[in-house]
Amino acid sequence: MIISITSGKGGTGKTLISTNLAAYLVRSGMEATYADADAEEPNGHLFLNPVIVREEPSNVTVPYFKVEECSGCHACQKICSFNAIINFGKKVTVFEDLCHGCGACVLACKENSLGEKKRETGKISYGNAGGINFISGRLNIGESRVTPLIEDVVKKSSAESNDSLLIIDSPPGTSCSAMAAAHNCDLMILVTEPTPFGLHDLKLAVEMGKALNRKMAAIINRSDLGTDDTLKYLNKNNIEILATIPFDKEIAVCGAKGRLAIDSSEQFKNEIASIAEHVVGLHIGKGGNK
Repeated sequence: MIISITSGKGGTGKTLISTNLAAYLVRSGMEATYADADAEEPNGHLFLNPVIVREEPSNVTVPYFKVEECSGCHACQKICSFNAIINFGKKVTVFEDLCHGCGACVLACKENSLGEKKRETGKISYGNAGGINFISGRLNIGESRVTPLIEDVVKKSSAESNDSLLIIDSPPGTSCSAMAAAHNCDLMILVTEPTPFGLHDLKLAVEMGKALNRKMAAIINRSDLGTDDTLKYLNKNNIEILATIPFDKEIAVCGAKGRLAIDSSEQFKNEIASIAEHVVGLHIGKGGNK
């Protein structure tokens, strides 16, 4: 079963929930995999302290000009929607950073002048964090597109998790990267906060979930610091609220020190236990292992 922890904006507590939930599940005897799909700024390792056992590159497929010259028909240039390939007379230049790897230019070339090769855009790390199967993606410096790497992280973490619970720490927002992390999940858990900005971006995240046709639930973090507008919105849209977590200075201290909050705050641990009970119930209901 795949759980995507997501949010419409950054800073709501996605990684806080993801890491502590994974740790709580494993300590309770469950098998769980934590996948950090926030590949532009992964930070789950700061709290889980995994032992990395291997790394591998994440690649995209890009075209290359494999002959000395072509007829100059410009078919490859005409079909590219991203201006990633230009035909100069009988020479073809490929701008790999702009390429989306769709392969249309290779199919359009009737003279077989273009081939395809792999280009590394990031790395995926595998490890163990106190019994948690740990996977994390990290985008290479200078890369402009993170979505293919996130798709790779989700695909490989799904394979690695087998029949265990997979918790995906998604990137913030509702762009292509967030959709890539959530598109195949069984449950989207929306982490929000009761502020005007939090509610605005929560609405965007809910629309994303509806567009993806995903089952959704929510967690209201820092629930005692704002208004009840967020609560009303979730109830109006029939989105189950798994937990309301009040502001706790000790949780902030744990975050600053890179520690798991379930080890310091009993109230927070109880909230995570409630979330875990819900997730495990869904998992077992789908025929998953314990």
